Amino acid sequence: MIWFTADHHFFHRSIIKYCHRPFADTEEMNEFMISQWNATVGKNDTVHHLGDLSFGSKPLTRHLLERLKGKKFLYRGSHDKVSIKCGDCFEGIFTCELVSINGQPIFLAHHCHKVWPQSHYNSWHLFAHSHGGLDGYAAAEGKLLDVGVDSHNFQLWPFDEIKEVMDTRPDNFNFVGRRKK
Repeated sequence: MIWFTADHHFFHRSIIKYCHRPFADTEEMNEFMISQWNATVGKNDTVHHLGDLSFGSKPLTRHLLERLKGKKFLYRGSHDKVSIKCGDCFEGIFTCELVSINGQPIFLAHHCHKVWPQSHYNSWHLFAHSHGGLDGYAAAEGKLLDVGVDSHNFQLWPFDEIKEVMDTRPDNFNFVGRRKK
C-alpha cells in the first residue's frame, strides 16, 4: 500500500491549541497518532510524509521514526530541521518531487502551489502546511488535496482514497484539455 500524510507535529505542545486538537498534552497526542499510523500502515508499505513531522530532539525523533511502520519518504516542511538529521530513517528526503504512482503523476510538496509540474496535464498536487485551511480552495481549483492529519481525522490517506477524491474534483484550471483551440 502507498500512503500520504503530513503535519503530525509530534512533540509540539502549541499545535494542540493552534489546531484545536482534542488532546490534553503531547504525550497523549503522540501516542494516539502513532497508534493511528501503525493500525493502517504495514511494515513494507510506503509512506510519503509531506513535512512538519516532529518538534522533538534528535533522539526523540529517531525513536519515534523507529516506532512508525513503513518505508518513509520525507518532503521537508517548515519545521523539519531535526527530522532531516535522522536521514537514515527515511528512504529519501526531498524538498518537493513529481512522482508517478500507478501511472498517475503527483506533485508532492509541503506548501500548496497554484501551479505545479504537469498541472497543465491535470496532474495531482498533494500538499500540507495549511492544516485544513485551504480545503475549500483546493476542492474548487482542481486536483489538489491537503493530506495533513488535521484534514483527515488523524488518518493517513491511502492512494485509492485520494483517487476517489480526485475523481470528484474539477480539472486543473490550466488543464490543456480545457483550452480553446
